[in-house]
Amino acid sequence: MLEIFAQLPWLLPVCLLSLGLVVGSFFNVVIYRLPLMMEARWRRDCCELLELPGEKQAPLLTLASPNSHCPHCGTAIKPWHNVPVISYLLLRGKCAACATPISLRYPAVELATGLLTLLLAWHFSPTWALAGAILFTWALLVLTMIDVDHKLLPDDITLPLLWLGLLFNLGASFVSLADAVIGAMAGYLILWSVYWLFKLLTGKEGMGYGDFKLLAAIGAWLGWQALPLVILLSSLVGAICGIALIVMRGRGREVPIPFGPYLAIAGWIALLWGDAISSRYLAATGLN
Repeated sequence: MLEIFAQLPWLLPVCLLSLGLVVGSFFNVVIYRLPLMMEARWRRDCCELLELPGEKQAPLLTLASPNSHCPHCGTAIKPWHNVPVISYLLLRGKCAACATPISLRYPAVELATGLLTLLLAWHFSPTWALAGAILFTWALLVLTMIDVDHKLLPDDITLPLLWLGLLFNLGASFVSLADAVIGAMAGYLILWSVYWLFKLLTGKEGMGYGDFKLLAAIGAWLGWQALPLVILLSSLVGAICGIALIVMRGRGREVPIPFGPYLAIAGWIALLWGDAISSRYLAATGLN
C-alpha cells in the first residue's frame, strides 16, 4: 500500500479527504446522540440509586439505531440523501419530504472533518504518526462540538483518547513513552490544581473535570513539553472568543463558556506546529 501511495502521490490525499467526509457524517450522529444516551443512562442510574420507579421506557437510542430521520416530519433519511456535503447541496439544504431547512452545521462538520484530515496528509508522511494524528484530530473535533452544545466532555471519548495517546507513543510516534506518561499526569494535575485553587478563593467551580481529562489526553499524545504552549494558546483563544461574545452578542460575564474547545484547538495547533512555534518564541526571546 505504501508503494502505491509513493507511485501515486495524489491518491493518499484523495482517500483521506473522502474518508474524512464519510466519517464526518457519522460524527454528526455521535455529536447529537451521545449526550442523549448519557442523559438516559444517568436517569436510569438515579432511579436505581434512589429506588424510584423508572420512567416510561423510551425506544433505546444508540449510535446505530434508530435510523436517521427528519426531526420535523419523522421521515427516514434515504441513503442517497445522506451523501456527505453533496446531498445537502442537491437538496438545497432542505428535507426531501417536508422541505424543512436542514442545519448548515451538518455539512460544515462533514467538510471540516474532511479538510482537517486532508491537511494531515500534507503534514505527515504515511506512517503510524499519520494514523494517530487523524484519530487525535477526529476526537478533538467531536469533543469540541459536544462541549459547545452541552458543556460536556464525555469520558467515553476523553479516556480512550488518553490511552490511545500512550499506545501510539509506545513506539515514540510523537514523543517518548516517558514524556507521554508525564504529560498525561501533568496535564490532569495542572488543571486540577487550578480548579481547586479557584474554588478555595472564590467558592465557585471554574471548570469541569472533563477539562482535566482532555488536557491529560493531550499530554499523553504530545508530551509534557507541549503543555505550556497548549495552556497559553487555549487561554489566549478563550479570552479573545469570550470578549468577542460579550461585545457582539451581549453575553453576560456570568454565563459559563466551555473551555474544552479552546483546549482542543490549542492541542491541534501544537500537534502540527508546536515545535515551530516554540522554536520561534525561544529565538525571539533569545532563550535558545
